[in-house]
Amino acid sequence: QLQLVESGGGLVQPGESLRLSCAASKFTLDYYAIGWFRQAPGKEREEISCINSSGGSTNYADSVKGRFTISRDNAKNTVNLQMNTLKPEDTAVYYCAARRRFAMCSNDEADFASWGQGTQVTVSS
Repeated sequence: QLQLVESGGGLVQPGESLRLSCAASKFTLDYYAIGWFRQAPGKEREEISCINSSGGSTNYADSVKGRFTISRDNAKNTVNLQMNTLKPEDTAVYYCAARRRFAMCSNDEADFASWGQGTQVTVSS
């Protein structure tokens, strides 16, 4: 099965940036739609961004639009999430997840069958 690993999380101050990466073994990620999700303490997990298998279509939650950018690096078999102008409200565990069927994004997280372990992002002064 597809195994995903997130990296790049950490502790930053408000206004700073982080770049998260989602890497896979065994399978090529360009066959999958890849979503980024986050879960803050006491809240439901939410989808914040997604990129389809071709990379030609992306979407973002309103809360991160204009600040976060999702992209593929097929040479490295990764999907990245550049997070700029981070806010305390962005503090959460961030997960990447993959959807193979139709290789396109979905608003239903149940459609994403493979998940990484999560990486902690903390934004605090």
